[in-house]
Amino acid sequence: MNANLLLRIAIAIILLTHSIFGMFNNGINDFGNLFLNQIGFAPYGVFLAWSIKLSHVVAAILLLANKYIKLAGYVTIFVLIMGIALVHFKEGWFVVGGGRNGVEYNFLLIIVLLAIMYPNGFKLRDNK
Repeated sequence: MNANLLLRIAIAIILLTHSIFGMFNNGINDFGNLFLNQIGFAPYGVFLAWSIKLSHVVAAILLLANKYIKLAGYVTIFVLIMGIALVHFKEGWFVVGGGRNGVEYNFLLIIVLLAIMYPNGFKLRDNK
């Protein structure tokens, strides 16, 4: 078992648990109605919330299957960056401890996704 597989499993578990529970406890609808619609996404907040959570489920499945890793990563990173911009940035860095609901968790997820997407690092193209 290699580190990439462990990271893919870990991220998949996080994405699935963060999404599936909200499907059964009205959390996704609440996020759409009580947050997204209130910050200007009305009347599409619930649709957008479900799209976000379903994208997490699809990304988790793709990560576990080791298929379309970069596509899954780019979509998830976009969602996480939007989460930072719309929700977490104003709360500061810390999720707990020095603050609440900050950006550090999303930042970590983005870096792990980049490590999965580019296991050999980024390479500049040689224009020779």
